[in-house]
Amino acid sequence: MSRSLNKVTLIGNLGADPEVRSATGGNRVANFSLATSRSWNDASGAKQEKTEWHKCVAWNSKFAQLADVVERYVKKGDKLFVEGRIEYRQWQDKDGQTKYMTEINVRELIMLGSGRGGAEGGAPRAPAGAKAKAGAAAGTGTSDDFEEFPGALQDEDDDLPF
Repeated sequence: MSRSLNKVTLIGNLGADPEVRSATGGNRVANFSLATSRSWNDASGAKQEKTEWHKCVAWNSKFAQLADVVERYVKKGDKLFVEGRIEYRQWQDKDGQTKYMTEINVRELIMLGSGRGGAEGGAPRAPAGAKAKAGAAAGTGTSDDFEEFPGALQDEDDDLPF
């Protein structure tokens, strides 16, 4: 039996603030566009640049609240590491035209730092490098005091060799 893999990894910047809404059934979903760029020198030596835009979708699940993390901490211009899978959708619009969409279904998100140095409007910001992962057992990885991980603190008298 052969195996397959549908996995995409992107590092880019948000083009606009994410849109977060509640889907039917009460589940929350965050939609955002991530820009990735590449640059090169053409035959004449002139610098060229191309930006690709990726539609990303992050859902809350029973294991991780990715949509809530995106809503609370992610803003326009932020640099993100996103890992997920590519999904292709098609549908008929109201005029009967077939429409196509390619999306990244986000499974892991790491905030790489915004460079703003603080929150807009007084909202808390996650520290640079904060991480949220679907399938994680608890928390969003944004707390420095381990409140979200009650069993994480170990005795200093452990027998670990390092």
